[in-house]
Amino acid sequence: MSDLANSLSSVVQALPPSAIRKFFDLANEMKGEVISLSIGEPDFVTPWAIREAGIYSLEQGHTHYSPNQGYIQVRQAISDYLNRKFAIQYDPKDQIIVTVGGSEALDLAARALINPGDEVIIVEPCFVAYKATVSLAGGVPVVISTRQEDDFKLMPEDLEKAITPKTKYMILGYPCNPTGAIMNRNELSRIVEVLRKYPHVYILSDELYSELSYAPEPSVSISSFSEVHDRCIVVNGFSKALAMTGWRIGYAAGPKEVIAAMNKIHQYCIMCSPTTAQHAVIEACLNGDKDIADMLSEYNRRRRVILSGLNKAGLECFEPMGAFYAFPSIKSTGLTSEEFCERFLVEKKVAIVPGTAFGDCGQGYVRISYAASMENITEAMDRLREFVQDINSIKGVQHE
Repeated sequence: MSDLANSLSSVVQALPPSAIRKFFDLANEMKGEVISLSIGEPDFVTPWAIREAGIYSLEQGHTHYSPNQGYIQVRQAISDYLNRKFAIQYDPKDQIIVTVGGSEALDLAARALINPGDEVIIVEPCFVAYKATVSLAGGVPVVISTRQEDDFKLMPEDLEKAITPKTKYMILGYPCNPTGAIMNRNELSRIVEVLRKYPHVYILSDELYSELSYAPEPSVSISSFSEVHDRCIVVNGFSKALAMTGWRIGYAAGPKEVIAAMNKIHQYCIMCSPTTAQHAVIEACLNGDKDIADMLSEYNRRRRVILSGLNKAGLECFEPMGAFYAFPSIKSTGLTSEEFCERFLVEKKVAIVPGTAFGDCGQGYVRISYAASMENITEAMDRLREFVQDINSIKGVQHE
């Protein structure tokens, strides 16, 4: 290792590169037509009315810095949206901050809350950034592994075992990336019963997929429980529900002391989120419901095709009820998650992500995104069935 490499932060050097991007980059480097079901990005374009609001703001000359926390009109629109959709109330004046995507909100919360050595409970499999933001802030990730037999839901007894006097906060991410699992009101109430006993533990609730639920009952925010509302930080945005990934706009809502600390970091590192995107968000909050419903209906149609395709391929998969991912088991093939994904990409030119990208308990699983065209999904499922058949035929020969 060079002297320059040795001089880099040991924390940064210890961070593994994103396995999601690894397979995305491999797919881009391959010759020929590769179907990518690896990235969690909607294939839809941002609805026109939202784009038009952003365009109009540029035409009106809104090209300057906004207040650090975001325009008050934007924070008011977000506050109204949260109250209308999830029955949670946050004061736009000092309890909401507009961020550069939900990812910045996760980072700001970690740096605002964590002192060196503080423990943060992370429920895996989970979004790849959770552990990284905790480690970069000097915290200690404490992992709870969820199980397929529990539909990848957090069990209250597992949470109770993980809490210590050093626990600063827990990260709860439902609907879940990568599993598609959700937690309903009754299931969340059991988590709240545990947390009531530990008033020193904050809850960071990543609700970026909250609009994308296929369950008959609407999504529930843990912040709607009065027992823990005062120590909840809700992270959300519009990237997934309204196909606004490139706008880089998200937000956090929480106790004013936490939001003030997050804003202090935001002032020095970012200044403010993009002003054009902020103006677009007002339209998204006020009039985006129909567009969300239309996209959700199409995702649901694709979800059923994915589940049918997995069944035909002989791969077991619990039914995902949220987000736009399936998380099938590939244990029956005898391959590791990494081997399965690498061979599937090389042999059938389809990119998916190994479950281990989202935690060690993801071994034996893969993540398949159905935020892709029906044409690509259908073709990918045909190739998957052929791939599994090829593996099984080879296994059969080896066993003879």
